[in-house]
Amino acid sequence: MTAQSLLIVAGEASGDLHGSGLVRELAAALPGTELFGLGGERMKGLGVRSRFDSRDIAVMGFTEVAKVLPRGMRIFRSLLAEVQTLRPRAAVLIDAPGFNLRLAKRLKRLGVPVIYYVSPQVWAWRRGRVRGIARRVDLMLVLFPFEAEFYRDAQVPVIHVGHPLVDEVPELPQIWDRQPPDELPDELHLALLPGSREPEVRALLPAMLDAASILATRSATRVSLIQAPTVSRRLLDELVVRTAIPIPVEIVRRDRFAVIADSHVALCASGTATLEVGLLGTPMLVVYRLGRFTELLARRLVKVAHFSLVNLVLGGDVVPELVQGQVTGESLARRVCGLLEDRAAIERMRQGLSALRRALGARGASRRAAAAVAEFLRLRRGAADGGAA
Repeated sequence: MTAQSLLIVAGEASGDLHGSGLVRELAAALPGTELFGLGGERMKGLGVRSRFDSRDIAVMGFTEVAKVLPRGMRIFRSLLAEVQTLRPRAAVLIDAPGFNLRLAKRLKRLGVPVIYYVSPQVWAWRRGRVRGIARRVDLMLVLFPFEAEFYRDAQVPVIHVGHPLVDEVPELPQIWDRQPPDELPDELHLALLPGSREPEVRALLPAMLDAASILATRSATRVSLIQAPTVSRRLLDELVVRTAIPIPVEIVRRDRFAVIADSHVALCASGTATLEVGLLGTPMLVVYRLGRFTELLARRLVKVAHFSLVNLVLGGDVVPELVQGQVTGESLARRVCGLLEDRAAIERMRQGLSALRRALGARGASRRAAAAVAEFLRLRRGAADGGAA
């Protein structure tokens, strides 16, 4: 077995983000280790050798998987071929459960220990899958305290490392802090975060842009469209032109945190981005839209009261959630107007969001995750040496 090789596989923009933090810390915890596998531009920029990109396996919902299946199978076979050649000490699989849980099964057959970072949300739906996880995963590294309790109950080795966004999202002044307490803004700053997957963006961004158009007829409005690294500028330009929004739309790739903090309200796709917006203290509406068949399956399988991570972590209705038919330009504009006309509601939401940073845990999550990986490998090597002796 090659002593200095580690497979690392991340899916989607958030997986690449969290994976990049882990890779930086692994450089100190496991110096000289070669990292190969599947990552996005952040992980590749830190030296992870990857022939493919995280966006190649990014899907949403149940039925959308079929659209990327041929490409996903090519990547799957290529990764397994590399594993058989390099014989890594272990695999670190990040998020992307549709791809990574299947990969974990094959890796176990090849004798490669599996560490899973960023838990599949089996605690929310299809809880029976935890039995398969127990067979395939040697160590689960989770972001939320309630996940650790769930896996302990299922006899899965687990360590709660905290959430890396606590380090990644800075504490910035928020625009409402500069707004006099008895006044509403003369110009609305609106941030749009339509997601990190192209199907998700196509499903959500037109309604967000329609809402911005409606709001612009009522007061001066400035729109900032936050571009995820996994979404092409071409797609965003196409949807902006198609919607024929009558005001300029600034497409933001860099300095997104500063732009979000300088926004009065954000319209945000469900996912990791809701935690970023929440950590910045910006009031938001969380939106989610699935294909019809996927929605029917989800209604049968989902076992939690909320779908936004902000509300799940904080344990209540801190931010509004709109799903399926509620995600229209008219309904989003109406909800934004309702917020803007009720400064007390805005302050209640901001007060609730102020607890999010503390709820996500202490700083240093990526460092703790890297330390857990290094300790796992040390113990495995110690056990192997003891067995050989």
